[in-house]
Amino acid sequence: MIEPIIGRYLRLDLEGRTHRLYVEEAGQGVPLLLLHTAGSDGRQWRHLMNDAAVTNHFRCIAFDMPWHGKSSPPEGWQDGEYRLTTAAYTGMALAVAAALSLDRPVVMGCSIGGRIVLDLAAEHASAVRGVIGLQSSAFVAPYYDTEWLHHPHAHGGEVCAAVVSGLIAPSAPDRDRWETLWHYMQGGPGVFRGDLHFYKGEGDLRPKLARIDTARCPVVLLTGEYDYSCRPEDTLATAAAIPGAEALIMKGLGHFPMSEDYAALRPQLLAVLRRFAGIP
Repeated sequence: MIEPIIGRYLRLDLEGRTHRLYVEEAGQGVPLLLLHTAGSDGRQWRHLMNDAAVTNHFRCIAFDMPWHGKSSPPEGWQDGEYRLTTAAYTGMALAVAAALSLDRPVVMGCSIGGRIVLDLAAEHASAVRGVIGLQSSAFVAPYYDTEWLHHPHAHGGEVCAAVVSGLIAPSAPDRDRWETLWHYMQGGPGVFRGDLHFYKGEGDLRPKLARIDTARCPVVLLTGEYDYSCRPEDTLATAAAIPGAEALIMKGLGHFPMSEDYAALRPQLLAVLRRFAGIP
C-alpha cells in the first residue's frame, strides 16, 4: 500500500544561508504545520499524517529542521557549531509557512516544538490561527550533563536515545517505542545538544507568556503524565501564566505522544483539532 504522504525538498534562505529542507505533506483543508522534537525529525508525525480523520480536514506539513533527518546542514557547517536559538527557530517556522503559502496555519509542536509555539503566539499572533503544544512549557531546567551527547568516547546516537528512553510511557507499544528511539540513534553529531541550547538555556520564554492574547491566538497544551523533562506541573504553570490558555494532562502518555502511542493521543487531539477546523 502506498501511503498518502508526499515528500519533497524546499530551498530557502534562513539567517542569510541557503538551506535545502525536506518537507512531507498529506491532506487538505486548514494548514497544520508540525514541528518535531529535539534531535529527531518529521517522521515522528507519520501516524497523524496517515489518519484520515485529520487529513480530511487539515493540510498537514511536517519538515525536518536543518541538520535533522533528510535536511542537511548548510554549506560550511564543518567550520562551526550547531546551536538552535529562539529567533532562528521562530524565523524558520515562519519562513516555511511563507514559502508554502500557508494561510495562517495552526502550528503544533512537541517538546522544543511545543516551546517555540509559545513564541509564535506571543510575537506573531497575526501569522497563525492558533497553536497546540505537546509536552509544552516555557522553561525546563537542565537536569543532565549535555557534554555526553557529543563525546568521542561515546556513541552519540545511542547516548541520545538512552537519555530520552525514560521519557516514554511504560505502556507505549514496543514497536512505537523503538521506532521513536531509532530516530534519535540516527541523529548527527552534536545536533541534539545544539537543540538543547534552546530548550534548556537560551529559550526561556517565561517573560513572554503574559503578552499572549488567546483571543487572537488560541493556545492549547497537551502533556503526557510520564515526563520528567516537561513535567505536568511545568505545563500547568505555563498555562496558568497565559490568560485563556487550555491545558490537559494525558494519562498513559510520555514525552513523544504522537510517535510513542498515537492511538492513546488520538481521541484527545482530535477533539482539539475539530475546534480549530470548525467541526461541531
